[in-house]
Amino acid sequence: MAAERILVASLVVLAAIAAFSTPAHGDGFILPDLPEVGRVDVVYHDVEINAQDGVVTTRVDQVFRNETGRTLEGRYVFPIPPGAVVSGFLMWVDGEALEAKVLDADEARSIYEDYVRRAVDPALLEYVGRSALSARIYPIRPGEERRIQITYSELLSAEDGVYRYRYPLDPERLSARPLERVTIAVTVSTTAPLTTVYSPSHDLNVVRPDAQTASGRYEASNVLPTSDFLLFYATSTEDMGMTLLANRAPGEDGFFLLVATPPDPGTSEKPLPKDLVFVLDRSGSMSGEKIDQAKSALSFILRNLNPEDRFAVVWFSDFVEGQQAGLVPAAPAAIEEALASVARIDATGGTNIDQVLRRSFALFEPNGRPRFLVFLTDGEPTVGEQDPATIAARALAANAASARLFAFGVGYNVNTVLLDQLAQENRGTTTYVLPDENLEIALSSFYRKIASPVLTEPTLSIEGVEAYDIYPRALPDVFRGTQLLVLGRYRGEGAGHIVLSGQAEAGPAEYALVQEFPAASSEASFLPRLWAGRKIAHLLDEIRLYGESDELVTEVIALSKQYGIITPYTSFLIDDAGLSAEEAADAVYRAAAPASGANAVQGSSALKSLAGGETVQAAGESVRIVEDRAYFLREGVWTDSAYASEEMLDVAPYSAAYFDLLRVVPWIGPHLAVGEAVIVRVGDLFVRIAEGGLEELPPDVEAILLEEGQPAGG
Repeated sequence: MAAERILVASLVVLAAIAAFSTPAHGDGFILPDLPEVGRVDVVYHDVEINAQDGVVTTRVDQVFRNETGRTLEGRYVFPIPPGAVVSGFLMWVDGEALEAKVLDADEARSIYEDYVRRAVDPALLEYVGRSALSARIYPIRPGEERRIQITYSELLSAEDGVYRYRYPLDPERLSARPLERVTIAVTVSTTAPLTTVYSPSHDLNVVRPDAQTASGRYEASNVLPTSDFLLFYATSTEDMGMTLLANRAPGEDGFFLLVATPPDPGTSEKPLPKDLVFVLDRSGSMSGEKIDQAKSALSFILRNLNPEDRFAVVWFSDFVEGQQAGLVPAAPAAIEEALASVARIDATGGTNIDQVLRRSFALFEPNGRPRFLVFLTDGEPTVGEQDPATIAARALAANAASARLFAFGVGYNVNTVLLDQLAQENRGTTTYVLPDENLEIALSSFYRKIASPVLTEPTLSIEGVEAYDIYPRALPDVFRGTQLLVLGRYRGEGAGHIVLSGQAEAGPAEYALVQEFPAASSEASFLPRLWAGRKIAHLLDEIRLYGESDELVTEVIALSKQYGIITPYTSFLIDDAGLSAEEAADAVYRAAAPASGANAVQGSSALKSLAGGETVQAAGESVRIVEDRAYFLREGVWTDSAYASEEMLDVAPYSAAYFDLLRVVPWIGPHLAVGEAVIVRVGDLFVRIAEGGLEELPPDVEAILLEEGQPAGG
């Protein structure tokens, strides 16, 4: 079995995972008096979050609809986040406002447990131990809707300048149908300059109009829940705001995330003057709309160069053409001349990638400027040297000035392995523009991002603790309006001295942060899985570009199983399909494609999302994530990824022992909520919820659970 077969297949599977992942939404829910009759569905769920320094006001707007064909009655329940105060509740029925009351944790627990027993559904156990807002819902006739609006406020305390906010979303999984619409709108304003604004759970599109304000929005349709909404925001008076988040189980090495945020566009440093070479494929396959869009995008970029920039434009087919004498300053006359040249470009001939890259890299010279080569092509090499490995090696040798290469692959006929290797070895990125996407928009949006570099050639040092397994391996340049995310592991504890250095407009620059690396912390429980995604993506990239080895495959399988990130190496092995590794690889490859084609492009894009994404994506139907743990569905049982036939304690579902387990091990609720049949690790003991298990907990068993039942990370 050729290594490339397995890895091309891996990208296809990653693309499928990305396509079937569903984001999380929802909070309040209606518990019907007769669950066997049916449930009231959530139609839409809108959330507005307004944070002013540490005071956060959340407004919730939900619409429920009865689509059962039967008249329903029940109770509306809204789990209140710890420390929150409800200031508004509004629901009108036939011109009268319903009354709501706040239940303490014990009263709410009674409601949850009663419903779990009657509905034989553990979904609500996640909220045991939390107070709730409750209102009686009178008859809802078939087809009728009820709209509920809630406002609550909470005071967040900043830890080392970092505010942490959570909006509980999971209860919408009680809806029988996907939600038609979900929106989360966030506004953050702070007295001190605002640096980090980051959601590890949802793809939040953040806009920052000034140094103290940011807004973000998330929208989705036809979705069901998987996780709560998390938001981190931080303030700093430094030019480069740096925020550290850490997570560590007792007795184990820790995980950390460093978020570096460049200064606001209206303050401090100017963008660095940069050198750019634009390389445009004008081969015959680019004819028509593609070449027109490429020329329009390139013209847009030329008109938006900074006065201190230098540039060259190169185009190619069978041979290389364009401005090849050297880089010229971005003066008005030079830009007008380049625009006129671009306007005359037409599409014809073959694709000589080897020659154009070597000549284009030769235009750069080593200096203190950022150096970017933007390479746009829609095909594979057809003229001159055509071996991808040789082309990549020659390009790297020609890049004596260490320029960044940003590759744009247009359509499905590009060689993804070649473009990805070129970008990786020359410390850039690859963007794939699909046939139904607008190339002009993609290219111009990319340039807006790289137009204002703030720190180039960045390096990171951490002293005081031992940091290792850091991703990305080679730090990318830092641009205004972006955030640099660095994930890693650490040993030791105490004050860590973090220094981010590189080249800024005024010369060498250095930004420092002293932050505590804790011996144990249950905060930021998303970090282990986010780090694992980065490492798995790195390993798969190494295998795909340079070949498979037993060591790399073994590491991918171990990480995939531990953290619930499916790859082709684990998609067959975890399901215990009875296939050997070779048979599994063959089975995956039969649905795969070579280095070019639709599957290759979509798979490569999915791998890049895993390597560079800021969010923790859903794992798919056979994997569920709770805090820092992964559960796999094996023979109908949701099984902790660490389970390997160790000592087991069986507890009967919905028995007295089952609910005593909730009392004795307070953190276990969200883990039992995964499903009716589940195996959960409690310390060194595994608890299985299964028919025929204990109906009551004997005192000695309860004592063991009390001893073992440390926080979920333990």
